Amino acid sequence: MPLFNSPLLWLPLLSCALTVLLHLWALKVFPRWGILDFPERYGLTRKPIPYPTGIFAVISFLVFFITFEALLAKKPWSLQACGLIAGIVLLALVTFRDDRRPLPSSLRLLVQIIVALVIFLTGTRIYTLTNPLAGITGLEVLPLHLLQLPVASLGYPSLLGMLFTVVWLGLTMNALNWFDGIRGQVSLLSVFGFLTIGLLSLSERVGDVSLGLMALALAGISFGCLLFDRPGPLALIGDTGSMFFGLMLGVLTIFTGGKVATGFLVLGVPLIDSVIVIIRRLLKGKSIFKGDTQNEHLHHRLLRRGWSEWQIITLTAALGASFGITALFLNTFQKFLAALALTLIMFLLSIYSGRKDEVESAISGK
Repeated sequence: MPLFNSPLLWLPLLSCALTVLLHLWALKVFPRWGILDFPERYGLTRKPIPYPTGIFAVISFLVFFITFEALLAKKPWSLQACGLIAGIVLLALVTFRDDRRPLPSSLRLLVQIIVALVIFLTGTRIYTLTNPLAGITGLEVLPLHLLQLPVASLGYPSLLGMLFTVVWLGLTMNALNWFDGIRGQVSLLSVFGFLTIGLLSLSERVGDVSLGLMALALAGISFGCLLFDRPGPLALIGDTGSMFFGLMLGVLTIFTGGKVATGFLVLGVPLIDSVIVIIRRLLKGKSIFKGDTQNEHLHHRLLRRGWSEWQIITLTAALGASFGITALFLNTFQKFLAALALTLIMFLLSIYSGRKDEVESAISGK
């Protein structure tokens, strides 16, 4: 089939086009409706702009997914598909409300847990993880199907698998959300992440064209958002967009057969940055849910050192793209080594990006 006639090309393009059209509509309508951001909260002097347009990423995906399931995949609606849509809609409604009027962090966390549970209980599961240290431990896989609940209608879900899914999806959602300190970072990293998962899905290692189409459509949607939410933004995707992209990147790694190592390398920059920030907050005796926008995340610290927003985006996108694409050609143990290398790079960047007194303290070991 010629490429220009292939759904692998025109479905992502249509998804991108729909996202762009919805953003253009928002640029005209949102100001009249007062659906704008709050620049004064962050000491900015620019005029308010449409916010959060991440809801259009959700709408574009739902249009694609419902059309694809009904017409292209020619599959009956499954419990898994319904659970995924329910989780996406619940998350979108709550995050959109939170973007307009902030909700308590405890409520946001509860909703994230519920979303992950709904997605897990309706069939999106990992039953085993490949052990990267199999050569040392002799254990080829790490089982996640233990401690099963006697609920036949839900496929006997396991408590261990449930815990892993909730933690994994919670990490991917929040890592991208916290990474949204510079316009464009989340959308660009999502483009590379979805492209990587799409290529992995189409490869012989997974061989799932339907999943590849879903990932490529999400890459198109992410790119559509990037055209508006970037340095010098025309609109902002907000938590609504960043948490949706984080959720879908986490879900797709489960759909690909538990390629969590690949997912970690794709999302390694925001994931490791989030862990470093959490450790930093704990060492200071602060709540992990309350931070600042000055000296915590890598992008904040690089800004303080004089980096431009585009330089920071280029750095983080290059790291995410290089490690993500490399993961397509590595075995599990090599991915483990790559993850250690990325962690080391992020640690060194964290030291470099710190204030002078922090850098000297880290080097001296004080």
